[in-house]
Order: sequence, then C-alpha cells, then structure tokens
Amino acid sequence: MKVLYRVLTVYMAEIERKFHMSYKADENDKSEIDTEVAPRPVNNEYTTEKDDFELEEPYNGISVKEQEPVVKSNAKGFIYDLIFYAVLIFVCIYILPNFVIQRTIVDGSSMANTLLDGEHLYVEKLSYRFDALDRYDIILFYPYGRENEEYYVKRIIGLPGETVQIIDSDIYINGEILEENFGKDPIEEPGRADEPIILGKDEFFVMGDNRNVSKDSRTEEVGNVKKENIGGRAIFRIKPLSRFGTLE
Repeated sequence: MKVLYRVLTVYMAEIERKFHMSYKADENDKSEIDTEVAPRPVNNEYTTEKDDFELEEPYNGISVKEQEPVVKSNAKGFIYDLIFYAVLIFVCIYILPNFVIQRTIVDGSSMANTLLDGEHLYVEKLSYRFDALDRYDIILFYPYGRENEEYYVKRIIGLPGETVQIIDSDIYINGEILEENFGKDPIEEPGRADEPIILGKDEFFVMGDNRNVSKDSRTEEVGNVKKENIGGRAIFRIKPLSRFGTLE
C-alpha cells in the first residue's frame, strides 16, 4: 500500500508540474501577442489600461465635441421657428386687421351705383394715419364714435379747412362749384349744407353717391366726420367676382 501511495503521489506531482508549465507557456504567448498589437509603452502619458485591450475606431474627422452642438443647434432652430410662426400669426390676426388692412361689407344702397348692398371690400388703414386722404376717396367711418360698432361707407367731398355749401343741387367748395359726376341723381335735399359749412382742421364732409337716399354729412345726426372716427379707405372690391377690382 505504501508503494502504491508513493507512486500515486509522484504521478500527481508530475501532472501538476506539467500543468504549470503549460499555463506559463500560454501567458508567454499572450504577452507576445499583446506586444505585437499594442507596442506602446505602459508609461506613455496618453496610454491607459483600457487602450491595451480595445481597438481604436477609425478617425472620421469629426470629434465627439464637434458632434454635440448639432443637437443643440437643432433645438435652437426649432425654437426660432416656433417664435417666427408665433409672431407671424400675431401679425396676421391682430396687427394687419387693426392697423394695416381689413375686410368689410357694404350694408345698404347709399353708395349705389358705385357700391352695392352686400359687396365685400378691402379697407386699408394707413392713409388717414399719415394725412393722405384725398377728395373722392371712399372711407369707412364710425358716425357715433369708435366705441359704437356701427359704421358707414361714404365718399369724401370736403377736406379739412374748406367751406362746403350746396346750392340748387350743385356742390360748392370755397365758393367754387365742384365738377364731379359720382352722384346717381341730382341732389334734392341739401340739408345743413344749404348754409356754408366750415370744416375744422381734422374734419371731412362726406356724402353717399346715392345722394337722395344717403344719410351723411348733410344731416345733423352724422355731421362733419372727425379724423379720429375714420376707420380706413376702401381700395378694393373682392366680391362679387363679376365686379372684382379696384374702386374709383
């Protein structure tokens, strides 16, 4: 039994010796491979242990730091677009109709045959702000003040500072007859204009083209139209399409 035990002990020792020799050989082979793949010295200031076990990706000319701003740039672009469209909507909904141009509808026949009941017009709001209104312009105004929604559409006959009077169906401006042919029919009722009317520096005398139907500056109810109550100048008819076009 002792002999068998000693034989087994020697045999196990020999197997263990061979195993250690094989393990050392494997480590030497691995060291040689590592040396060939990554010959850089361990003490190199740009080398880390991670570098020894990972292959570097090919350099494509764009660093990570250069790629990061792309996301930020896209976010900024989205914000700028959002602001732009918000401003555009605000301009279209509020600025344009209140300060530049608006759409309005003719109500009644006081401007026939130039404008007919139900026609749709574009009214620009810049002329009266810059004192650019002229004789014969068709204006929209609020006869009872801007706090009242009711508006009239009439034609300017007398300008600020002028004297207006109607004698025998003829209109006189500063004592001289006004040659015009906008009236549908001869004037039958001069109203308050049977006496000279002196306009203030911010007042206009207006009349409808359908002179014998129109309620305008000849009546005490409407009187002279102050600049502050003018809403704009009618410039374009958009409906009906058969009468589409600019206004005289």
